[in-house]
Amino acid sequence: TGFGRRGAMKYFILATLWIGFCVLHSALISTTFTRFIQRKTGSFYRYHRFLFNIFSVVMLIPVAAYSLSIREDPFFRWDGFLLPLKYLLLLTGIFLFIAGARHYSFSHFIGWAQIKEGSKNMLMNKTGRLSDHGILGIVRHPFYAGIFPLLWSDDLDTGTLITNIILSIYVFIGTLLEERKLIREFGDAYRAYQQKVSMLFPLKWLRQKIGFTAS
Repeated sequence: TGFGRRGAMKYFILATLWIGFCVLHSALISTTFTRFIQRKTGSFYRYHRFLFNIFSVVMLIPVAAYSLSIREDPFFRWDGFLLPLKYLLLLTGIFLFIAGARHYSFSHFIGWAQIKEGSKNMLMNKTGRLSDHGILGIVRHPFYAGIFPLLWSDDLDTGTLITNIILSIYVFIGTLLEERKLIREFGDAYRAYQQKVSMLFPLKWLRQKIGFTAS
């Protein structure tokens, strides 16, 4: 344990692996790369998301395995009076995923619908149209929002802290990049949606509820 030379090296490797995964993951789904693939593959582009998801899982396995292999006794535990907060974080993350799943199509998410139908819309739902119903009227990206409480509900050792910081930054940046894609696809309609609904944390929804209660 500690930050001796060996300790520093394993954390450097850990950070490098996670950053490498995040950079490659983003590059493979970037607009520049996907347009290039679309030009080169034509009708076979409908397989892109499905293959991308498989490749992402394959990339993730060794990174996650290394992360688990260097886990140590945590310096921070969710226990005692903090335990209810841990469960609140877990329940919040699970709720966001379940609520988001009601609006998203799993078939579109994994890429199977694109293979069968040739769908290219950015929204992972069956209609390809914007919606502000249910959880989508509270946050614009419930799946991404759910990652944060699930990440930070775990006990923390140094490796977990490094991993959580990198993944939190990556999810936030990735959400911003996806927002740019959605603006290109939906234009003013998405900009209007942005004005009404918060991206990840339901600040606008909370302000509306507090204002409603106060009135």
